[in-house]
Amino acid sequence: MIQTMLDLINKLYKLRTCNLVLSKENIEKKKFRLCLEYHVGNCLGPCENLQSKENYDATITGIKDILKGNINTVISHLDGQMKEHAAKHEFEEAQLTKEKLEILEKYKGRSVIVHPTIHNVDVYSYVDELNSAFVNYMKVMSGAIVQSFTLELKKKLDETPAELLSLAIAELRQRYEGDAKEVLVPFEPELEIPGVQFVVPKIGDKKKLLDLSEKNVRYFMKDKMEQADKLNPEHRIERLMTVMQKELRLTEKPYHIECFDNSNFQGDYAVAAMSVFKNGRPSKSDYRHFNIKTVVGPDDFASMEEVIYRRYKRMKEENLPFPQLIVIDGGKGQLSAALTSLEKLELRGKISIIGIAKKLEEIYFPGDSLPLYLDKKSETLKIIQQLRDEVHRFGITHHRNKRSKGVIKTELSDIKGIGEATTETLLKHFRSVKRIKDAKLDELTAVIGTAKAKIVQEYFKKAE
Repeated sequence: MIQTMLDLINKLYKLRTCNLVLSKENIEKKKFRLCLEYHVGNCLGPCENLQSKENYDATITGIKDILKGNINTVISHLDGQMKEHAAKHEFEEAQLTKEKLEILEKYKGRSVIVHPTIHNVDVYSYVDELNSAFVNYMKVMSGAIVQSFTLELKKKLDETPAELLSLAIAELRQRYEGDAKEVLVPFEPELEIPGVQFVVPKIGDKKKLLDLSEKNVRYFMKDKMEQADKLNPEHRIERLMTVMQKELRLTEKPYHIECFDNSNFQGDYAVAAMSVFKNGRPSKSDYRHFNIKTVVGPDDFASMEEVIYRRYKRMKEENLPFPQLIVIDGGKGQLSAALTSLEKLELRGKISIIGIAKKLEEIYFPGDSLPLYLDKKSETLKIIQQLRDEVHRFGITHHRNKRSKGVIKTELSDIKGIGEATTETLLKHFRSVKRIKDAKLDELTAVIGTAKAKIVQEYFKKAE
């Protein structure tokens, strides 16, 4: 909004950018010459009296009115100016003024209309972050939002939100020469301004205004964060780790996270998988598959207990660094099973662990019966969801491979004298068991040799 307003001013007015002392005496003595800004059309040349002081002062007044949000005042002034030029038959000047009016009307039409009865109201919203506070200021005139700006305040001491909001209001009212008698705020600031009423709206159009102002803050914070991340990837990592540590109540930043999931097909081919994120990104070389060894039948809890025990028993024996966070894909039951293994290994409390339920994205903590619900837009939740998606993808691939090997075993591996390598060679060449059955002896011989070809052909003949 503020950039749009500056663009508007640049279209309407030509301002000098020099710092020359344009006193009447200096201009009369012709101490200055027109510079390039004049020749390219960015200045009207007050230094050689090509623009009068009265005209220049009127320009400054117009700019101040626009910055204050008094668009109607500027429109009224320009309309009178246009009619005056027309009355004097100054048609070129009248046309230029008309074009300015059209620009202003177009800008006014694009302004967010809130309610025609809301006039000359200031709105301030407040959002707190770790080391900064952000305050958005909106100016509402004649039912339209004509100005918006977001200010960042760096925290130096243990300032309260009320103190920080007060500092922001004082600075922004002075910067934009605010004169509104009604100021909408999310909470009462520690500030008194004579003749000004602070209002904390709860419902209605004024509450919607406050909500819109808060959205402006969050968009500003998001843009600022994305720019900082692009310029400095290490900053992104540290910021993300700090956010995750705070939102998941961790004792340390989760630079290394491991996520587990298990699956089976009608009780058979039970497998588990582990995805790994380091510095907030997938570390695919660290992903692992697990074939369930000690569990019979479809028992997710027992399978999870086995996998967690095997994983961290090995890490403990090999003196490998543990992750800062373990994520279990499942609710209380899977989390309890994982905790059982950590207790056996005397690792409970030494590694942070959480469970995530699939339906409502509930985060479960050990010993806490009530789940945590993270904001759907939370970066922490997105990382956990990515971990879960990765472990699903990786686990399903392994599961399918194991199931397909199970089918191969029942079809071909019962043939005495034909091992896994020969079976794989046959399937790669013929693509299916049916084609192997239908193949002629010379075709089989060309792939696996005479002796094995005869064994395969004789087996299928007997089977028929």
